[in-house]
Order: sequence, then C-alpha cells, then structure tokens
Amino acid sequence: MSATVTVFAGPGSWIESDAVAQCHQVAALDGMLHVAGMPDLHPGKGAPIGAAMASTVLYPLLVGSDIGCGIAVFPIGLKRAVPEKLAAKFPDLDVPLDPDLVDGEIPGGHVEGLGTVGRGNHFVELAKVGTVLDEAHAARLGLAAGDLVLVVHSGSRGFGERILRAHTEVHGAGPAADPAAYLAAHDDAVRWGSLNRRLLAARVADALGAQLSEPVVDQCHNLAEVRDGGYLHRKGAAPGDGRDVLVAGTRGTPSYLVAAHAGAEANHSVAHGAGRKMSRADALRRGKAKHTVEELRRTPVGSLVVCGDRQLLFEEAPTAYKRIEQVIGDLEAHGLATPVATTVPLVTYKTAEAGPRERRRR
Repeated sequence: MSATVTVFAGPGSWIESDAVAQCHQVAALDGMLHVAGMPDLHPGKGAPIGAAMASTVLYPLLVGSDIGCGIAVFPIGLKRAVPEKLAAKFPDLDVPLDPDLVDGEIPGGHVEGLGTVGRGNHFVELAKVGTVLDEAHAARLGLAAGDLVLVVHSGSRGFGERILRAHTEVHGAGPAADPAAYLAAHDDAVRWGSLNRRLLAARVADALGAQLSEPVVDQCHNLAEVRDGGYLHRKGAAPGDGRDVLVAGTRGTPSYLVAAHAGAEANHSVAHGAGRKMSRADALRRGKAKHTVEELRRTPVGSLVVCGDRQLLFEEAPTAYKRIEQVIGDLEAHGLATPVATTVPLVTYKTAEAGPRERRRR
C-alpha cells in the first residue's frame, strides 16, 4: 500500500497538480510511510520541492543534489543603510576564497566554490527587521524593528551533487545500499553548507565595514534525518520541531521569521520559502514581456538587486513565486508555525555585476 499524503495548503493556495502527483509517486516507493507537502510545494527533478518524506528506506534522490542548502540570519551592525551605497560595496561572491584563509577543518576537504553563493534561488541579502509580530520571541533572539540582518541562502556548492552522483551512477533512483556511508558523506555536506553561509556573511560584513554577530537562525532544508527508527527526507522543507526558521519571500517582498512547532502529521517540517509558481522558462518568457531589466533591479519595496546575469533576473523575478503571505497563512492555519517578525530587503545579491568588457560582449 502507498504511504499517506497530506498537503498543508488552503483552497486559495497555488499548488500545481504535477507537484501533488509527484507526492503520490514518492508515496508509492517501497518503505514510504508518509509524505507531507508544504504550502510552497512545487514540482522538482525526481521529487517534489517543499516536501518532507518519511520512510523505513533511505532514498538519496529525495534529498537531491544540494545537500546542506539552508538559510541563516545574522544580525549586523551598520550606522547607515543606504541601499545605493551599500550595493556598490558588495564583494564578488562568485570568486572562491583561498582555503588557507579558513580557520579549522573544511568538512569533507571540499574546497571547490568555498565562500561563493551559487546561482538559482540562492542569495545574500541585507535586510531590516520590519513588523515585529511576537515581541517577546523577537526579544529573546535579540531582534527589534529596524535592526539590520544578513540573510544567507546557499548550499554545498557541488559537494552534495558529487555525493548524489556517486549514488545514482550505481543505483539510479533506488535506495542507498549503505545508508551509514551515505549519511557520513551527507553530514559532511550539511556542515559544509553551514560553514559556507558563515563565510559568505563574513565576506559581506567585511566589505561593508560592519560588525557581524552569530546567526540567530541557521536551518538546513535539504537533508535526511534518522528519526523514529526510520529516515526523514526533506527537500525544500525546514525542520519544524521547535526551531526558529526564516521562510524566504522574494526579492520584492518581505520574508518571515517564524517559530515552528510542526508535529508528526507534517513530518515535523515547515515551508522554506514562497515556492515557485512558474518554471524558469515561463518566468523568463513572461518576464521579458512585462518587465525591463531596470524594473527588476529596483523592487516594489525599494530594495536593489545586484545581478549581472540578465536571464537570472527574469527567472528569479518576484512574480515567478507564490505570495509569501499565503504560505505563512497556511502554516498558521494548520498550526505548523507562528510568525515572529518580517525582514524587508534592502540589497539582494544574486551574482556579480558584469564588468565593462563583459557588458560590451553581451
């Protein structure tokens, strides 16, 4: 018999039928127990994104290639936050760090892409705390309205892809032949992702001449967890069992810091972001018909986007994503999380601006 499937979304939420179909395909795998779809659910390669999947069998494909991807929030001290001036100071986060500059051991010895943010939906964002919805909880985190934070969304920069490829080349989409060996490599990639988020935050703080504090949130949303005698796979779903989680909005909307308290029916998980409602191809085609590049560099909330890749600007336009307010509303309505505060973008870094020579070539 197939596992049970529950999608935690209201009737007004945008949930593609293909994503729900993927949930049921996963539920039919040997050993699957329960599939929980989050309100940011959307189709992925081989498995839905925005889902937590419990099984007695470990399936590496259900975690995906970017093992360790997650979001961290770092309080940062700046005297003045003028987006135009700060955007020009962001370093080139496409250029890797010299590993000799890193204190301590680098997990798995993986130095490729160290200190870089990556492409796709990854970003580093300077934001301010907007509306505080739970003052007591925000105070415990040391946050108040108007405070500045760095939000870093990045993963294992090829490390996780290497781990998954080593599995799929032999076993395809099947289960891990040696769960302990896979989990050992997986855990290195999770630690690597967390280290990389710290390195990215430190690089930006140094370039801005700002004081950086320890993260108040650092939660991975692509990982496997040994739980209750089985395996809990999360692909685009954040741990929701008593954790604080930053549910990312878009470049032109707030994000929400939430206190998560999801139970077993939701596989102890919550949404990780707004979730795509358009494929990248659709976002590119529709975006070019509706927007100019300059319109996408200045967002509806007045923030700036640093991105030298024009195609990426259209693919990652705010209109390509679901309404973050709907996602948060669904989490609340189903008792999975309570909003604590919003963060409002000031500068969002996607990829370095092209230099004069590159601009001429394009």
